[in-house]
Parts: sequence; structure tokens; C-alpha cells
Amino acid sequence: MVDRKNSKVVIREFNEDIDVKMVRKLERNCEIGTKKLVSIFTNMMSDPLSRIRLYPLHVMLVAELLESRELVGVIRGCIKRVGTLSGSLLKMGCILGLRVSPTYRRKGVALKLVTAVEEWMVRNGAEYALLATEKNNDASKNLFTTKCNYVNLSSLVIFVHPTSSLTKNISTRDVIIEKVDIDQAILLYRRTLRAKDLYPLDMDIILKEKLSLGTWVSYFKEEGWLNLLNKVRSEDSIISKTSSSWIIFSIWNNCDYEAYKLEVRKSQPLRFLHTTLNHAREKISPCLRMLASGSLCRSFGFLFLYGLHGEGENLGELMESIWRFTSRMGEGMKDCSVVITELGFGDPLASHVPQTTSMSCIDDLWYTKRLSSHGDEMVMKGEVGNVFVDPRDF
Repeated sequence: MVDRKNSKVVIREFNEDIDVKMVRKLERNCEIGTKKLVSIFTNMMSDPLSRIRLYPLHVMLVAELLESRELVGVIRGCIKRVGTLSGSLLKMGCILGLRVSPTYRRKGVALKLVTAVEEWMVRNGAEYALLATEKNNDASKNLFTTKCNYVNLSSLVIFVHPTSSLTKNISTRDVIIEKVDIDQAILLYRRTLRAKDLYPLDMDIILKEKLSLGTWVSYFKEEGWLNLLNKVRSEDSIISKTSSSWIIFSIWNNCDYEAYKLEVRKSQPLRFLHTTLNHAREKISPCLRMLASGSLCRSFGFLFLYGLHGEGENLGELMESIWRFTSRMGEGMKDCSVVITELGFGDPLASHVPQTTSMSCIDDLWYTKRLSSHGDEMVMKGEVGNVFVDPRDF
């Protein structure tokens, strides 16, 4: 498919039959960030295509040395349909998991990989490209903003809580957490996603994916939900009967499959491969230090809270109950150690995430680039603050 050559390197499509071992070796050797005592890995070695497999349109490209056939770089890409706050519908390409061997950095390999995956996106009708990187990754930011002409789209925070730190009972008003079926969840999300600056249009596919454990609504018993969710199918009727303060949320399971787990180790240098859009992170938090101090120098799973949307004035107690509910669920699952969510800086619920001494807050940046003359001008006019974080990318 792709055959981009220079005197030393060819960019071609990943061949699952012959390239798996070399990609695994490349991933292990990609030292990212500064030297630290604790590191975290994405355990993708069992399936290098694990993230992008969930998208109908996806590609994985490798950079191969012409003489030795050694793989010195890799990049993943996918395309999905998204909606915007202004009502536009866009075809968005996403760049995931860019890796270049340490001995071949600053030689143009990364730029060739990015250019090749962008060309693939254009051929498949993408109007924009999207990627994420950690705030302190200057090399990545320089590559994409200076050499590839990307602009900052959004700033987000990843919240990480160990499950064991959130399972104690709290004294609040009675909170009801009620599971809704997929059809009801689709109707609710169809309405609530309109409040997001950027959101996926295939929410029904996400909710039906086997990794999604379900969708719940949280509300105060005294305010009530009027018990009409199981009787009403009209979107407007469902919303009109909700309580005055309520939150909808879904849970994604990253515990049962090795390719979606994380790994914390005490090691130098830092090899910090993960998570949202499979990019690197170098902020080692109290949460990660706590995990590494125990017996967790092995892969472990996590639950990802996604689709969070709240309405009403009393959301703090509801959020705390949601996190404790999810933590209790995680404690009952094999290898589940943390609960994670990611929220944009403009998301009203970001200020209501429960704070503990063991919590990790990791700064995240999203960048975008226009690939065609079509598309929503809003995307290129500065930061958007309230975005939907797709669990398939995490």
C-alpha cells in the first residue's frame, strides 16, 4: 500500500505474519521520557494492532531499513466519524502509537511515518488528523507543531485512582445508581453528546463493543428518576422525566485482555508507553509509585469511565458515588488495580472528580491538522474544552 523510500528506509504497511516479533522488540526498545525510578508500559506485545482493530478503517505502518530489514519505526492510524458542537459532521483521522528506535531518531524517520499515515488518511476521505501527547513531551510537540503544522485543539487531564483508595463508605444523601439497557443508553447519549465540542457519531457501536460493561445513571433518591426509563422510548420523554441532578456514565473493561493492560516497573531508563491514543506519559504520580511499591511489577487491568455527562447543581456527591461504585466493581475483577477517566479542561465534571492523596493527574494535549479544504472552521479556531474521550483510543 505505502512504499515511501529514501536511501536507507522504506515505509510500508505492517505485515502481521512476519513483523510481530520485530515490532515487539521495537516497542520495548523505545525509551521515552526522562530517567525515573518508576515506569509504566502498555502491554501491547500480544497484539500490536489491539487498539486500531476496533475501527473499521485502520492502518499500521512500519519504517524498515532497506539493507538489514530491521524495523526502526512504527505508526498506527484510524479514521472515525465525529460531530461538533456547531452541528458539523467530520471524518477524523487519528494518529496512535508513533515509535522510532532511539538510534534512528532525529534522522527524519518520524516525519516520514507521519507523512505516510496522513496520506493514507487523505486517500480514505479524512478531513482532519488528530493526535495526543503529554504536555512535557517537547520532542513530540516540536515534531507535530513545527515540522507537521499541527495546532493545539484541547487540553485534558487524566485522573487515575487505585481501586483500594475509593471503596470506603461515605455519608451522603442516598444516591441511586441504576443501569440502563443499550437502547436507552443510545437515546440518552444521542441527546447529551450535543453538549460536547467533539464526539463520535458511532456511539451505538461503542456501547455494543464487548469491552463496554454497560451504562448507568446516578441521581439522588429524594429527587428521583420517576422510574420511567423502562417505559419510555422517546428521547425527549426520557430527558424530561429525569431528576434535577443526574449523571450518565459508562464503563470500559481493560482487565480481561492482555493487550489492553498496563505494566508498572521499577526500572531505568523510563519506558513509558501508554495510553490515550497510545502516546507516552512521563509524569509519575503518587498512584503509580504506590502501585510499583507493591507486587505489581506485572501487567494489570483498569476500568475506564467514559461518556460522563452531568446536569444539575449537586454533582459532587454523585461523582464521588460513581467513582466508588466503579472501584467496587474493579475490586471484584481479576487484575483490576485502578479506575481512570479523562476529561477536557472545559468539562463541568472535571472539578468534581474526587481527590485523594493517591490520585494521579496527568496533563494531556490534543493536536489537530486540516487535511482537506472541507470541515468545520471551529476545529481550527482555538482550543475546545469539552470533548468526548473515546475509550477505544485509551
